[in-house]
This record gives sequence, C-alpha cells and structure tokens, in this order.
Amino acid sequence: MPQGSDHVPPKVALIVDEHSNPFEVGCACEIFGQRRRPEIEHDLYDLTVVTPGGSATMRDGLFSVRAQGRLSDVDVADMVIVPNRPDVEIASRPAVLAAIRRAHARGAQLVGLCTGAFTLAEAGVLDGRRAAVHWQLADEFRARFPSVRLEPDVLFIDDGDVLTSAGSAAALDLSLHIVRRDYGTQVANQVGRRLVFAAFRDGGQRQFVERPLPSPVESPLTGVLHWALERLPQKMSVEDLARQGRMSVGTLHRRFREEVGTTPLAWLTAQRVALACRLIEQGAPGMDAVAHQSGLGTAANLRNLFSRQLGISPSDYRRRFAAKTPS
Repeated sequence: MPQGSDHVPPKVALIVDEHSNPFEVGCACEIFGQRRRPEIEHDLYDLTVVTPGGSATMRDGLFSVRAQGRLSDVDVADMVIVPNRPDVEIASRPAVLAAIRRAHARGAQLVGLCTGAFTLAEAGVLDGRRAAVHWQLADEFRARFPSVRLEPDVLFIDDGDVLTSAGSAAALDLSLHIVRRDYGTQVANQVGRRLVFAAFRDGGQRQFVERPLPSPVESPLTGVLHWALERLPQKMSVEDLARQGRMSVGTLHRRFREEVGTTPLAWLTAQRVALACRLIEQGAPGMDAVAHQSGLGTAANLRNLFSRQLGISPSDYRRRFAAKTPS
C-alpha cells in the first residue's frame, strides 16, 4: 500500500451496538483509530465509530458510549468491523445486518472480532466460508450456523474479504495481521512494539482450551475413566482399561466412541498431556520430570505431543503459563 505524502488511509467503520464487549472495541480503536503515529509518521486508517442508536450501552451495563458515526458511514467504508455481542442469542438489529450485507456486496472488507462471527453469520455473509470464534462458543456456533466452516483451533481466519478472530485478545492478533497485510511486517512490528504485544503469536487457541473430564451417562465406563485418571503416570494399555471395565477391547472402543467421542488411547494421551500442562503450570523442574510424572515417558515424546495437540512447545507453554520460573 502506498505510504507517501499523498497516502489516503482506508476508511474503517467500527459498529458499536448494544452490549458490545468493550475490550474488542478498545482493541479496534487502538489499532485503527490512532492518528499520526510518531513511529510511522502518517495515519494508517481513518476510523469512524458508529452507534446505530446514537449511543450504546456496553456489556453488563458497565458504561455507555456515544459516537458521531451513523450507519450511513458504513456505506462508504473500505473496512467494516461488526458488533461483537456476548448475548449471542439476541438477534442483531435488522438495519445493522442490512448495512453489513450492503458493504459485503460492494466489496468492503468485513471483520468480526470474537462473537462478531455470530453477527457476520447472522447476516449470511459467512455461508460456505471459513471462520474463527472463541473456543467456548464453538459448539453453539456450529449448531446455529452449520453452513459455516468453523476452525476452532486458530486465533484468526483471513478468508479474503471476510476476517474473523477468536476470543478477546485474539482481536489484537487479527488487527495486527490486517496492519501487516496492508502495510507490511515492519509497520506491524512497530505497532506491536508500541502495544507491547507480539505482532504474531503462534500456536492458535488450542493451548487455552479447557479439557474437563468427560461426563458420560452412568455406565461401567465411568469407573474406568476415574481409575485411569488416578494412574496416569503408570504404564497403562487399552487392554488394562478393558479389564478394569470388565469388557472386551471391542466393547471398550465402542463405549468410548459413543460416550466420550474418541478412542481409549486418544483419551488417555489427552489426559496425560493435560496433566503435563498442570505440572508445567505448577513449576515442575525440567521436561524429563514432566514427561515421567505425566506418563508420557520421554521429553522427546512430550515435545511431539505438545506440538501435535496444542500447537506449541512445552518450553513455550512454560514461558506463557507457568506460575514461576524454576530455579
């Protein structure tokens, strides 16, 4: 994108409607609303905040905002950031959805931060498209919008003219990605440094997903799960699980598929990885010890499974989530 003295910054319309989450609104204002950055020497974007009703009350009634922008500003914007809304079961304003559809039809970029993906899907512009959303809302999103290709493990999706991000802080990831796409890595890094935020985070949102113990209906499998969880550091085979449940290996596999949704070995491995995460968070001294205490055997196997299941290395997980650095 040209950056000379004749540079005209793209017009961005940020729609803030009732019960929007102020964090994502703040992220958008911080990235797209800063004027004449001293480290860059020109405006990156020309932001207009739009409140369809003249004002909007933020989530949980924390405060209200009033902005000069109106929905007519959406019709001339190069990029439209749609409302995010924690109360996703409440329908969006028809006028807002109509403005989003008009923007999409004329080729404007559409951006949904966190639950903004629900707004885009409600407007019908995500049908057949890839999208991201907060992992806690993935099941609800799939149930309501089965025609959208949801990818729940990533921080954001750039699907050309429609971009979506996962929860909360991923709004910064997507916004910086847009800066990087529009102005290049150097400018994105400058903006990221000013925010004290990495211009690119690896690993997606898999490492943030809670994996609670499955709660199957009362059956012989319930006792097997608890028995295995008490013995994760020990050697344990699928045959051992079947023997504990007094069933054949074939029956064990069938029950796991029906009641847990995966295979016995995959479940056991996931529980051991989860235990390894807890050990790292608690400051376990060294990856060999973590691998041994979680039943994963070796540090090499630990690294392999972290990379495959969480998209991050154990050392990076320690850096991000450990309560303290081991001495």
